[in-house]
Amino acid sequence: MWRGAAAALLGLAAACLLRRGFEPRGRLLSAAELRRYRGAPGEPGLYLALLGRVFDVQRGRKHYGPGGAYSGLAGRDATRAFASGDFTPAGLVDTVSGLSPAELLSIHSWLSFYSDNYEPVGKLVGRFYDENGAPTEALREVEAAIEEALKLQAQSDQQKQQFPPCNSEWSSAKGTRFWCSQQSGGVPRAWAGVPRQLHRPGSPGARCVCVRSSGPPWGQPGSSQHSDRGDLDNPHLRQYEGCHPLAEQCILLTG
Repeated sequence: MWRGAAAALLGLAAACLLRRGFEPRGRLLSAAELRRYRGAPGEPGLYLALLGRVFDVQRGRKHYGPGGAYSGLAGRDATRAFASGDFTPAGLVDTVSGLSPAELLSIHSWLSFYSDNYEPVGKLVGRFYDENGAPTEALREVEAAIEEALKLQAQSDQQKQQFPPCNSEWSSAKGTRFWCSQQSGGVPRAWAGVPRQLHRPGSPGARCVCVRSSGPPWGQPGSSQHSDRGDLDNPHLRQYEGCHPLAEQCILLTG
C-alpha cells in the first residue's frame, strides 16, 4: 500500500513542478517574439523556453548570451536538446517524441533547475500551449510520460535498496569474483548480504546482487511471522553454483 501511495505522491509532485509558476496571467509569446530575446545588442532581453515555459535567463548571460556555451538555447524552445545534448540546428527543437525515460527525467531535472533559479516569464504559443495559454494534448502527453518515468525511477531506487549490486572483479587467472560489503553497489547499509543472481521476468540475463540473509523479508519490517532468512527466498533469486549459500563472496572460475 505504501509503495502505491509513494508513487502517487511522486506523480503529484511532478505535476506540481511541471505547472509551477505558470498561472494563466503569465505572458503569452509567439515563436517570432521569442526569437527577439537572444541577448544581442538592441534586443529587449534574454529568454529561453523549456516545454513551452519561458524563462528570463539574463542572470546567466555568460552561458546563454551571444558567444556563450548555451547561446543556441536562447530565443527558442529547444526542449529536445536538454535531453539529447545535441546543440546542432537539428537538435535545437521542441519535439520530444522517441525520448527514453532517462532522457525525459533529464528534461524534468532541467525544468526544476530553471524553476528554482530563473524568473518565469510566461508561455510560448505553439506545441505545448495554445493561443489562450491552455496546455495542449502534446504537453499533457509529455507530462504523463515524465510522471511514468519518475515512477520507474522510484521503483529502480527501491530495488537497489533491497538488492544492492555486488562488487566484482575479473582476472584471466582467477576468473570472476563477486562479493558483498556494507558499501557495495554504492548503497551504504547495516548489513553486507550474500551474492545471488537476480532474474527479472522479461529481462535477459541476470545480475549479481547482495541479499539480506536474516531478519524479515523486504517490506515486512514489523512482521513477527517469518523464517529469519531476509530476502533469500525471493523467487527471482538464484544461488551461484559451487558457492556456499551464506558466503559473502563467490568465485566463478574461468573455463
